[in-house]
Amino acid sequence: MKIQATAALPAILCAALAASWVLPGEAQAQAYPAKPVRVVVAFAAGGFADGVARMVGQKMQERLGQPVVVENRGGAGGNIAARQVVAAAPDGYTLLAHTAAISINVSLYKEPGYELPKDLVPVANTAATPGLWVVPAASPVKSLPDLVQAYKGKRLTYASPGVGTSSHLAAEYLLRHLAGLDAVNVPFQGGAPAITAILGAQVELMSGSMPPFVPHIKAGKLRALAVSSLKRVGAMPEVPTVTETGYPGFEELSWVGFFAPAGTAGAIVNRLNQEITYALGLADVRERLSALGTEPIPGSAADFAAYVRGEVAKWSRIIKTIGIAQQ
Repeated sequence: MKIQATAALPAILCAALAASWVLPGEAQAQAYPAKPVRVVVAFAAGGFADGVARMVGQKMQERLGQPVVVENRGGAGGNIAARQVVAAAPDGYTLLAHTAAISINVSLYKEPGYELPKDLVPVANTAATPGLWVVPAASPVKSLPDLVQAYKGKRLTYASPGVGTSSHLAAEYLLRHLAGLDAVNVPFQGGAPAITAILGAQVELMSGSMPPFVPHIKAGKLRALAVSSLKRVGAMPEVPTVTETGYPGFEELSWVGFFAPAGTAGAIVNRLNQEITYALGLADVRERLSALGTEPIPGSAADFAAYVRGEVAKWSRIIKTIGIAQQ
């Protein structure tokens, strides 16, 4: 009996030592999540980023077993929200939901308050949607060519979800650079307040991501002039592309991605990526996204990181082309 007990002792010690040798990040990931996860959305409630973040967050909390709390922090093209998340503990409990604007801001702002990818870890992309150009239903403008003709030599005001958003830069490029109009941007802190302005005819036009527009167009309150994809979208097959209206090759897509503070354990990033990817594969999520003209973009964290790098380079070139000064 003594010999058996002595032989068993090294095995027990090995098991104890093995347990003590678990890397800190792995141990953290094994216990994750132990409390609510906060998602800071870079724009106001009711916009594209907010809608996608809440849809995905609801599905995430069902599998994580913890509440996923969505908070909106609009302002400075999404930089206020990004700075808040950069300053948070890198423990997976504070995430950022941002749009293509995050890849624009690093070139548009002299001091955005963060660097990509130094300060934020790309976790997962979720969905992309083309931009849409809309006017109030009472507007006499029926198409994009109508708009250009009507405002030649006149000042045109248009609403955007904020300075430096992909919607804003697309409008500057199309209206001022290509069409030669005297177009003035009226920026808002997100898509929802901008839509309120166009619904109230406070501006003549709005450039924004498609999803928040859809119910207002179907209700007859707004009229869609063109979509900024290379092909027509299934949610609104009657709406022509910008290319069809006389501007070949014009494309602008907005996307919503999740980021975590730099230093977040790789195991936690991968876990979050898996849960987001799972949510995007659910039939009801895909149906809701499709109905809004939005396409799911599942992929690994590494895939998203590579995509973000490409977006940063692309928007840097566009900003230089249209000559927008740094903010």
